[in-house]
Amino acid sequence: MIGRREFGMASLSALALATANQAVFADKTSAKSHGSHQHASDHATSSCAEACSDCQRECESCATHCGHELAEGNKEHLETLETCRDCATICAAASQIVSRSGPFAVQICQACAEVCAGCAKACEKFPDDDHMKKCAKECRTCEKECRKMIGSADHARHG
Repeated sequence: MIGRREFGMASLSALALATANQAVFADKTSAKSHGSHQHASDHATSSCAEACSDCQRECESCATHCGHELAEGNKEHLETLETCRDCATICAAASQIVSRSGPFAVQICQACAEVCAGCAKACEKFPDDDHMKKCAKECRTCEKECRKMIGSADHARHG
């Protein structure tokens, strides 16, 4: 026959087990309902980091191109050389911070989006230069991906 003490311990054990199972079920349910948000956030982060890295390389190349243009006497390329160098630096930092989901990822992406918009605008002043068009296109892509990542991060925080 089971005594009061044993019955009480068995009841407490059953209650603890039921509570634990309920918590596990709630976590799984919550993960399923938020999983699509997490997946979307991870995809936005990955796409943003990749776009920043691509833009960084293109801006470095464009800055070199602008340097050659300056050497040939085309002084109007000084602004784009400077904007491309700054953009490349910001994009490199953004790619690194976003890749590791750093605590300042949103802030660096805000800065990166603005800098990319400015760099693209400067490069678009040379519509007949294929190198400049390619850089402007890459900057616009990076700007777009940064803004998507910011939106995804805002949604994940508030969603």
